[in-house]
Amino acid sequence: MRKPHIFGNWKMNKGLEETKRFLRDLVSRVGFLKDQEVAAFPPYVSLPAAREVLKGSQIRFGAQNVFYESPGAYTGEIALEFLEELGCSYVLVGHSERRNLGETDETINRKLKRIKSGKIIPVLCIGERLRERESGKTFSVVEEQLKKDLDGIPFPFIIAYEPVWAIGTGRTATPAQAVEVHRFIRDWLEQNGYPGKDVIILYGGSVKPENIDSLMAEVEIDGVLVGGASLDLDKFLRIIHFQEV
Repeated sequence: MRKPHIFGNWKMNKGLEETKRFLRDLVSRVGFLKDQEVAAFPPYVSLPAAREVLKGSQIRFGAQNVFYESPGAYTGEIALEFLEELGCSYVLVGHSERRNLGETDETINRKLKRIKSGKIIPVLCIGERLRERESGKTFSVVEEQLKKDLDGIPFPFIIAYEPVWAIGTGRTATPAQAVEVHRFIRDWLEQNGYPGKDVIILYGGSVKPENIDSLMAEVEIDGVLVGGASLDLDKFLRIIHFQEV
């Protein structure tokens, strides 16, 4: 059975001291996590603070990006080796906000290949834009991303379906809209040699306390990639404890 995963992507928020305070409070209030995986994705500069505070806890942490080359003359980039040394469990790849900055499927594939040379688990983000959904191209867009991004990439990995039109807009895909895409992704994985029934597929896109229960009630949704709501401790705790309400 696939375990629920609750991931908080902090984006460019929370510096060193704020990260320490937030995670200390999270650890003290979250309680025992019986059946789920919880992870925070702070900015690079706050990863050492996450390692310090989360040591010995059930909560994991990950990075928001990584470069596809070994350490060298790549100003402003971050190497997989550095993330491994810090103790990251996960790294995001292909988030829509990275794609908006010009990141291509080719680049994403190179990053995934680099990540798979180590032990960190990649979280591949895919999803369609509003005009693509409105023109009936959701499945073709998602399939193209899967084909290009996962070319030559072995399991394990995590997929995060994030409809771009729902990122930071307050708009959320309905459970039915999310489920049909999650099911499409799982079927595609099965048809292309992956253990689709074992792959964790998250939903991301304006996840909040008000919609977490309806989203997680769907068997095809294995968890969520939370943005803004993960910056608020009370909201993030409510999302983490969706099963207990």
